Amino acid sequence: MVEKMDSLQHDVLVVGGGGAGLRAAIAVARDHPDTSVGVISKVYPMRSHTVSAEGGAAAVISPSDSLDDHAYDTISGSDWLADQDAVEILVENATDEMLQLEHWGCPWSRDPDGHVSVRPFGGMKLERTWYAADKTGFHLLHTLFQTTLKYDAIIRYDEWFVTSLIVADGRCQGVTAIDIRTGEMLSIGAKSVVLCTGGGGRVYPFTTNGSIKTGDGMSLAYRAGVPLKDMEFVQYHPTGLPGTGILITEAARSEGGVLVNNEGRRYLQDYGLGQPLDLKDPDHPRKRTMELGPRDRLSQAFVKEREAGRTFEGADGDYVELDIRHLGEREIDRKIPMVRELAVRYIGIDPVHDPIPVRTVVHYMMGGIDTDTRGATSLPGLFAAGECACVSVNGANRLGSNSLTEILVFGARAAVAAVDHASRVSLPSNQLLESSARSEQSRLEATLLRKNGAGETVSGIRSDLQEALEEGAGIFRDEATLQRTCSTITDLQERYEKLVLTDTSRTFNTELVTALELGAMLDIGEAIAHSALARTESRGSHQRTDHPDRDDAGFLKHSLAYQSEGNPTIGYKDVTITRWPPGERVYGNV
Repeated sequence: MVEKMDSLQHDVLVVGGGGAGLRAAIAVARDHPDTSVGVISKVYPMRSHTVSAEGGAAAVISPSDSLDDHAYDTISGSDWLADQDAVEILVENATDEMLQLEHWGCPWSRDPDGHVSVRPFGGMKLERTWYAADKTGFHLLHTLFQTTLKYDAIIRYDEWFVTSLIVADGRCQGVTAIDIRTGEMLSIGAKSVVLCTGGGGRVYPFTTNGSIKTGDGMSLAYRAGVPLKDMEFVQYHPTGLPGTGILITEAARSEGGVLVNNEGRRYLQDYGLGQPLDLKDPDHPRKRTMELGPRDRLSQAFVKEREAGRTFEGADGDYVELDIRHLGEREIDRKIPMVRELAVRYIGIDPVHDPIPVRTVVHYMMGGIDTDTRGATSLPGLFAAGECACVSVNGANRLGSNSLTEILVFGARAAVAAVDHASRVSLPSNQLLESSARSEQSRLEATLLRKNGAGETVSGIRSDLQEALEEGAGIFRDEATLQRTCSTITDLQERYEKLVLTDTSRTFNTELVTALELGAMLDIGEAIAHSALARTESRGSHQRTDHPDRDDAGFLKHSLAYQSEGNPTIGYKDVTITRWPPGERVYGNV
């Protein structure tokens, strides 16, 4: 970890210490040892949200599988909104990335014959998800972090919060950031900046996302004039624990878990996801059971069951049951031990003996910073990768286990592009860095650190934002509810200008950090709501009850939200189609 320096500059500066950020830093340091690379993170890297990923990472390994199969599953799962050139890059590089992690020490689970184990995942017709029990993200992040320790060229800035991008002469030349330990505002200059800050699921009230997932990086780019792409597509996961939102991984269903309603019936057969198969048959094609349909379809089915009165009523909302009892204690402890641990610790239920109550929960953002397939944005010198970026391989719905693959493949690609850009430009001047830090400090003192205000609180505004998005931009939407959400967010932005902080200290001022995060959340909420209002069709995770059909003629396009005075400006650009023309999404053994 870096101590205070008079002049902080790097050839490449990575913002975010999770999987995408660490993979990018390694790509720079390993292949370009003379290139200086900094990694700045608002938390210690091992606390990044990648650590909570459970199920696995997708890559072709079986002789019965193929790159085309992986690509087609991803594209059809995206409801044909994924850019197919990006998807082809993803699948072509996926296996090499998994093998690289193996060589760096990632303990992939193994079959008895020594081969890497793979499991099926939702929306994928074949077993191609590599896993390390059900703690894949934990082991992946540990592997990447310990690998970064080999490279002296990687300088870390742990617990620093980036407040703005430094833009001068038409390009990004670094960031301003607060050292959370001291409260000091500093600038870090860079020839290239790579944003790897994760998603923004905390804009919703019930989410699997940790408290750090507030959309900071997306907001930084948005404020610098870079559009946010496809922000209307927010993924709900069908199996979160009521009350906490803690994820019960899709791996539980890939290993044979079933979802049942209050009638004891596997209700997914009613929603075009196939018919029940005999779970006692050892040769049944587990990968084609209806519980392994795509997440958008399963989440929508839950809402329909709730509306029909076929869900259970609980203190923390309605739920259905995930039953894995038939797997037996030995298999549960061997393949999904964390599922058992979470259920026992957080709801007092042992899934060896009783079903697990589950309900839909916000999990992932398909949208993000608009980038090309090299991770480059429209602002020279600025790159992005991971969940904060939209390249786009996920389109309108991400398939489970593609996200860990994406952070590896495109984290590395963004690093390569960033190094190339850095080789052609010079470092920013000290004068620019000093003036940027002074200007940013003045901005904060005139807003969040001012002495007077109307007494608005972070928690009050944040709660109202979350409620507005859940009610208006949830699983099902319509024009009236979206209009109300957009109007509410405008009001909340005005209230934010009246925010007053009670903590005036400099050292570890967490209230200031949460206030800065709230500003980012308002930006993200604005982009989600207005993008959803403008897309008058239903596709993937974006379901308009007033426009129930998919409209390829009008909306086989990516939305682009640009920050502007008043409401954001929404534009569009075509989806890249290479070899797979749009078709009907069909799942299950039908």
